[in-house]
Amino acid sequence: MTEPAWFKSSYSNNGGACVEVAANIPGVVPVRDSKDPEGPSLVFPADAWSAFLSAVQGGEFGTI
Repeated sequence: MTEPAWFKSSYSNNGGACVEVAANIPGVVPVRDSKDPEGPSLVFPADAWSAFLSAVQGGEFGTI
């Protein structure tokens, strides 16, 4: 099994409240809390993660 290569967004400069994503595993995208790297991760189908990112970029969730 491939080990996830975790990374944070270049926009993650908010005092530690961020997630890490691994994009090196075919077909899925694991996501975890950067403050708890040994804790659990959520795993999403790659197409669902892509749709989520598109929705965020398109403003479908509003602004914070």
